[in-house]
Amino acid sequence: MVPFLLILTAKEKYYPAFWKMVRVWAKLLIYGMGFRLNIQKDQELERDKSYMFCPNHASLMDPFVLIALSKNPIVFVGKQEFVKVPIFGFFYKRVVIMVDRSNPESRKRVYEMAKKKLQNGTSMAIFPEGLVPTENVILAPFKNGAFSLAIEFGIPIVPQVYYDCKRFFSWDFFKGRPGVFRIKQHKFIETKGLNIEDKEALKQQTFNIIYNDLVNDKMYMKDTNRPNNEREFKSPI
Repeated sequence: MVPFLLILTAKEKYYPAFWKMVRVWAKLLIYGMGFRLNIQKDQELERDKSYMFCPNHASLMDPFVLIALSKNPIVFVGKQEFVKVPIFGFFYKRVVIMVDRSNPESRKRVYEMAKKKLQNGTSMAIFPEGLVPTENVILAPFKNGAFSLAIEFGIPIVPQVYYDCKRFFSWDFFKGRPGVFRIKQHKFIETKGLNIEDKEALKQQTFNIIYNDLVNDKMYMKDTNRPNNEREFKSPI
């Protein structure tokens, strides 16, 4: 058995074992807090194939949902500030390529680390909104990173729609309750044969898929348009 401390380093050869441990922890967290998962899939993932996961972002629970759903090891690209969150930050910094978006050298480092990871069949996940938007926002504008990387490495985009995380586990500490997280995994968008000039069209296509699902979901829109949303609760970090 791989020693526990070596797994925690998330070294390249130990990452699959580390990923299994993180998935178990994510499931225990989700189910232990009284949530359940209900996922609809238009297309199944293949083992040992790399993907670019692109879900909408409305709650701190979103990364745990994605981790629980994927048997394929995933490396996230995210803000370095999240390492400050107790417990969450401990695991976060071991499964995330951290980026300082204000630093060009940091962005360059993301590409270099991503290339190394993807050579081993690991997938990537980027929340393309780049933030947890305020509660009255349906879907924030997408940033370029996920789509540039997907084109660079020729990996499919996996659009995922999370309908309920905002309602059941909000940044607003006065609301939230146990419930069922509904997830829709859309048919993948292929990127092979695309070049960087196709980035905007790819980004818009992915945005439209997720936005149209959210805007047509009555429960999501009821929550988004609820009274007092002008308070605009935000992520505390």
